[in-house]
Amino acid sequence: MKNSTARKLAAFFITSLGILLASPMTLAQEPVSFAGKTLTVIVGSPAGGGTDASARLIASLLASYLPGKPAAVVRNIPGAQGITAMNYFVKQVVPDGLTLMSASTTQADPLLYRKPQSQFDPTTYSFVGGVGRGGTVMLIRKDAEPRLYDKRTAPVIMGALGGVPRSGMLTTAWGIEYLDWNAKWVVGYRGTSELMIALERGEIDMTSTGNLFQIQKFLNTGRFKILSQSGTLQKGRPVPRPEFGEAAVFANLMKGKIGDPTVQKAFDYWSTMTSLDKWIALPPRTPEAMVRAHRAAYEAASAGTDFAALGKKISEDLEPMGHDDVTSLIQRLGGTTSEAVSAIGAILRKQGIEAE
Repeated sequence: MKNSTARKLAAFFITSLGILLASPMTLAQEPVSFAGKTLTVIVGSPAGGGTDASARLIASLLASYLPGKPAAVVRNIPGAQGITAMNYFVKQVVPDGLTLMSASTTQADPLLYRKPQSQFDPTTYSFVGGVGRGGTVMLIRKDAEPRLYDKRTAPVIMGALGGVPRSGMLTTAWGIEYLDWNAKWVVGYRGTSELMIALERGEIDMTSTGNLFQIQKFLNTGRFKILSQSGTLQKGRPVPRPEFGEAAVFANLMKGKIGDPTVQKAFDYWSTMTSLDKWIALPPRTPEAMVRAHRAAYEAASAGTDFAALGKKISEDLEPMGHDDVTSLIQRLGGTTSEAVSAIGAILRKQGIEAE
């Protein structure tokens, strides 16, 4: 009798244990559905800008490809270069897969999120994907190019916006320092339009831009060429854009040129910043099933014809970026040291530009 009771109890516990172990697996395998729900995409800038426009494109497409086709809204929380929205995102948003952040390169810059008022770290986010304009190029007047490689002649004039040169314009700093370019800076232009007019009039000899329409306009004159390009990131490496002909990817020109490890990290920081543009992510601790659903939806959306068609409405050229590449770029930025950032400032000061 005792043996019979013991066997029944053992069978009961084994069955119960099997149910307990099977339940999480069954739940994990249940399909995710967003039916009847609303997707909210937070933007840390005012309505009307490039990040906001990208967010609205992504929100509508993502919702249409997610299972259950939820409604989608964009919520703008501007302030402090995106810090206000980012702090809200990590401190108050429930990580249930219904709220995402759409941001730009600025919010992934460690110089921003290491400030005392920042309470976020984008390296902890679950990235869904991103978009970009396919990189930047260095445009130069053809008649000025020979002077770039001959220091016996007058230096080529590089035009830049006011303040400290950033993004693709910093190409010139690296070129002067490590490729022996014969060039000097003229900074202070108030906007891209003013800069392009100066290039067209011959007030400057070269500048950097990512605007495909402007690039094509200058190339069509026959008086300009693309000196180099940043390329577009595909599966972890920069590749040239076919629209830019045989122009070299600048990172390839720099291979083996930098001996100092700290300066190399500075170059990696800069080149990563130029590769990243707009990105979208879920908050930390979002369930893995939700992350997978969003990534699958974004991959399907970005591969469809609707993505390119809607992209034309907000930019002349829009390139999707997978979650793996976005993750890699933001993790790489997160490893940037203050010494590396200071190295960029030292190079600029050497060239006559006061850097912060």
